Amino acid sequence: MRRATGTETRSRTQKPQKSLFGKPFDGGKRMDHGGPQEQQQHPMDQQQQPYHMQHPAMMRLYEVQKEVSSLGPQVCTFSGLQNDRDYKRLERELTRLLLEVDKVDTEGKPDLQGARKRAAQEVEGLLRYLEENASHPSRQAIEELSNDARQLVDERVVAPQRAGGVAEISDELVDTLQEIVLRLTQIKTEGRVPLRKARYRALTRLCAVQDVLEGRTQQQTLSLPLSGDTHEAVHCINQVMVKVSVARGQLVALLMGLSGRDSCAHLSRILTEMQVELDALDVSGNAAIRNYRKQVVEEINGLLKHLDLEGEGDDTRRYDLAQNNSIREIEAVRAHISHLREGVLRHRAMGDLGFRPKAELQSLLTHLDQVDTAKNPCIREARRRAVVEVQAIITFLDLREAIARRQPGPNEHPSHRAVWLVLGSLSDLQAQVLGFDGKRADKSYMILEELLTKQLLALDAVDPHGDETTKVARKQAVKFAQNILNYLDMKTDEWEY
Repeated sequence: MRRATGTETRSRTQKPQKSLFGKPFDGGKRMDHGGPQEQQQHPMDQQQQPYHMQHPAMMRLYEVQKEVSSLGPQVCTFSGLQNDRDYKRLERELTRLLLEVDKVDTEGKPDLQGARKRAAQEVEGLLRYLEENASHPSRQAIEELSNDARQLVDERVVAPQRAGGVAEISDELVDTLQEIVLRLTQIKTEGRVPLRKARYRALTRLCAVQDVLEGRTQQQTLSLPLSGDTHEAVHCINQVMVKVSVARGQLVALLMGLSGRDSCAHLSRILTEMQVELDALDVSGNAAIRNYRKQVVEEINGLLKHLDLEGEGDDTRRYDLAQNNSIREIEAVRAHISHLREGVLRHRAMGDLGFRPKAELQSLLTHLDQVDTAKNPCIREARRRAVVEVQAIITFLDLREAIARRQPGPNEHPSHRAVWLVLGSLSDLQAQVLGFDGKRADKSYMILEELLTKQLLALDAVDPHGDETTKVARKQAVKFAQNILNYLDMKTDEWEY
């Protein structure tokens, strides 16, 4: 493989590279906005070209340029790893083109040498871009989290079903998957299309598995199936329900890359056949059985909606959220939240308890609830964070109002009074957290974290002495302190869309 040295290396680091016919090439930065742009002018039409396109060297370089132009968009949007088949194919094709460029005989003519040099730089730039993204630490982090989720789902769901057993979908499993989703959303992509695409594809599949498993959790609570003695159609519906349970496991395996035999198209056909079978049943005379069939049909539809994920993430609009309308709407709400938060803190500093924009904050929650996330996990996380910001201000106002109204009686339990003293301190600390705008490495962050932890320890030291009111108050205070800590962490985790 040809590697430029000396003055060639310095020229690449000091100024933008140019493509074969003088078009600037920025080593991959422009690729983050949709890939290399095609030549806007055919080389035959360039009046200043010193050598006619019929020259053998220029003709060969022009053929190479056309191949580079076709490979460029594929390199720009490749979101896999170095051991993927497509990576090896792209690397092989680009290496071949680099060797082809090296073979071009320039006859010692400077203009031909310059054209060959630019062609080599463009191919090398694509190779570099391909390698950097496939081996980027964020790409590795995405793969590690995906593997963690895959192993978890395999052990808890797929393997038991393949062994003929029944998977137990516990709250612990659902919560662990949610934690992985949150960690995925926090991976930095540096604005790179391949990294955004890889993160989005991992998130969409994991969120789909969550939906399937959570649906199964709800299914386990239903009083189904009905007795086979009720109606002849019930036995048929029960048989379909068994098939649906098997299909659910197959779907989870497909989404997590744990199925080497099945395909989304094959499973879609099976589920569609189940629907046809259910539609053919005559249940018109029994409302209960009709509802039973309806539930099973809805269960099948819920599985079918996740079978279009094979091409998910190929649409730039889905994972490039800078211009997404829902994100813009969320950001507008966040700007309003910031304005209200500043107002709340300003009036608190003046000792004014009359400023209570709770109705306005509640309306913002309603607004956020109506934002269309299109099942995009990144938009969903952005909305969740905005909701947390609103709720933090509301709880602060509620506690401040409760402290202002509090009128302890002479018979108040000492432990209950101790809890309220901690709540007063937590209210002051929450005001500082609401106004905090820094990073975790900042000294002020460390001080706030330490003070909040001390309040939790103070609550642990409170002995209710059997007083139920104190027990409830202490439990609520602990939850309140933990929520403040979580909010502080959320503000400083440097999350991006």
